[in-house]
Amino acid sequence: MEKIGLIAGNGRFPILFAQGAKANNVRVVAVGIEGETSPEIKDYVESLHWIKLAQLGKLIKCLKGEGVARAVMAGGLTKSKMYSRFPFLKYRPDWRGISLFYKNVRDRNDHTLLSAVADELAKDGITLESSILFVPQLLAEKGCIAAREPTEREMKDVEYGWGIAKEIARLGIGQSIVVKDQVVIAVEGIEGTDETLHRGGKLGRGGVVAIKVSKEDLDLRFDVPTIGPDTVKTLKHSGVTCLAIEAGRTLVLDRDEVKHAADRAGVCIIAR
Repeated sequence: MEKIGLIAGNGRFPILFAQGAKANNVRVVAVGIEGETSPEIKDYVESLHWIKLAQLGKLIKCLKGEGVARAVMAGGLTKSKMYSRFPFLKYRPDWRGISLFYKNVRDRNDHTLLSAVADELAKDGITLESSILFVPQLLAEKGCIAAREPTEREMKDVEYGWGIAKEIARLGIGQSIVVKDQVVIAVEGIEGTDETLHRGGKLGRGGVVAIKVSKEDLDLRFDVPTIGPDTVKTLKHSGVTCLAIEAGRTLVLDRDEVKHAADRAGVCIIAR
C-alpha cells in the first residue's frame, strides 16, 4: 500500500484527512505537535511520532525513518503561543529549526514560513502535497449550507465587507472580519477567528455578520480557511447571525453536523 506522512495540527481536519487517506487505501504516518495535535489521531493512523513546534530536523527524521516520500500539513496552529513566555525553551528548536525560523526566512508571515518548511522537506526528498488530496469533498460548495438564507440587511453587510476582508487577507493580517450596518467592527489578527468573532459580537452588541476568506494566491498545501461545528457554537455565543465564506476555498468539517447546528441556532452560513 502507498504511504503518506501527515504533519498534524489542531482541530478535526487531521483526523478527517487520515480517514480519507485510509478510504483510498493509503497508509498514514503522522507527526503530531505537542500542545496542538489531538491524541485521538493515534486511532486513525499507522504510526504516530511527537515533536515540539520548532523541531524541524526531528520532523524530517521521523518522516524519512518511516520511508515517507510525500506528506501533507493538516490542521491549524495557535499562533499566539509564539509570544508566550520563554518560547525558545518551550518549543526547543533543533538546529534545523533554528536555521529556518531565525536565519533563513525573510519575514514571519504564514506563507513564507510554511513555504520554507516545504523547501526543507524537499531537500530531503519529501514532497509536500495539497492538504485536500484525499478529501476534496470537504470544500464548500456555492450556496447556503444551513436552511436560513441571509436577510437583506445581512447581505448588504456581506457585500460591503467582502472586498475589505479580501484585502486584509492579501496583506497577511487575517482571514476574518466582523461587520454591522456596513461598519467594520472587528478585524482578525494573531488571536484567530474565534476570538475575533467574540470581540466583534461584543462590540456590535450582537446581530453582526462575519466574513471569512482566503488570500487570492491560496496555497492548498497550507492554511486553508476552515469551519466546523465548533465554529457554529462560537457564532451563536458571539451573536453572529450570518457567516459568509468562500466556495471552493473553504473547508467545511463534519458538514451535516454544521448544518444541523446552524439550523438549531438560526444562523445563516453562505458560501459565495
